[in-house]
Amino acid sequence: MAYQDQPYVCLWQVLPLAAAYVGYVVLNNLSLRLNTVGFYQISKICIMPTLIAIEIALFGKYPSKKVLAAVVLVCLGVALATITDHGLTTNLLGLLVGLAAILVTAMYQVWAGSKQKELQTNSMQLLHQYTPIAAAMLTVLVPVLEPIGLFEALPDAHTLMGFKYTLTSVTAIAVSSVLGLLVSLSTFLVIGATSSLTYNIVGHLKTVTILTGGCLIFGDTMTVSKLAGVTLAMVGIGWYSHMQLTSMQQPKSLKPKTPDAETGHAQQTALR
Repeated sequence: MAYQDQPYVCLWQVLPLAAAYVGYVVLNNLSLRLNTVGFYQISKICIMPTLIAIEIALFGKYPSKKVLAAVVLVCLGVALATITDHGLTTNLLGLLVGLAAILVTAMYQVWAGSKQKELQTNSMQLLHQYTPIAAAMLTVLVPVLEPIGLFEALPDAHTLMGFKYTLTSVTAIAVSSVLGLLVSLSTFLVIGATSSLTYNIVGHLKTVTILTGGCLIFGDTMTVSKLAGVTLAMVGIGWYSHMQLTSMQQPKSLKPKTPDAETGHAQQTALR
C-alpha cells in the first residue's frame, strides 16, 4: 500500500535529506577515527541542544522551560554515565569534523520529520525515495575515503579488494545491512510519529538501558559517577515522557495557544 499510493516527489526535494544522511554516516565515523572516544561521546550528547537551536531558527519552535530542564538533566546524566575519557581532541581537523558531524546529524533528524509533512509521505515512502540517491552518493565517496586496492598487484588485506571474504564475514555484512535498514526505518517512524527531540530522548534511554544491563547481566562495574548519571538521566527521561503524555491527553481547547494561532485568530476577528 505504501508503494501503490506513492506520491510524486521531485529529486531536488529529497536531495538535501539524502546528502544529510550521507554526511551523518561519513562524518560520525570519521569523527570517531580522528577524535578520542570521550570527544565522540560529548558530540553525540550535543546533538539535542543543536537540534533545539535549529528548530528555533528554522521553524520558530520554542520548547517550554520544563522541556529544556528535562533535556539538560538527560544530557548531564548521559555525560556522567558514559564519558570515561575526559581528554578532548587536540586535532584541529578532528574538531572541525566533530562539529560538522553534530550539525549534519541534527539537520538530518530535523528533515526526517519535516520532509514527511512537506511531501505528504509516510516513513516507508520517504525512505524509498531518498535511499537510492544516498546509495549513489556513498558509492562515489567509497573510493575516495576507503582503500580499494584496485590497482595493486597484491592488494593488502585491509583493502576492499584484498579482504578475504568468508561465509562468516559475508553473513555479518548482510546482517549489518539489514539492521542498518531497520535502524533507518525506525528513525523515520519515531520522528514521524513524535518529534526529533523525542527520538534523541529514546536514543539516550537505549544508552542508559545498555549500561544498566551490562552491570546487571554481565557484571560490569557500576561506579558512583555511572550510577549518578543513570539516575539523573532516568529522572530527565521520565519527566520528559510525563510531559509529552500529559500534552497528548490534554484536550485541544485547554492547550495553550501558540503565537501563530493567536495571530491567525486576531486576523479572522478583524475580517469579521
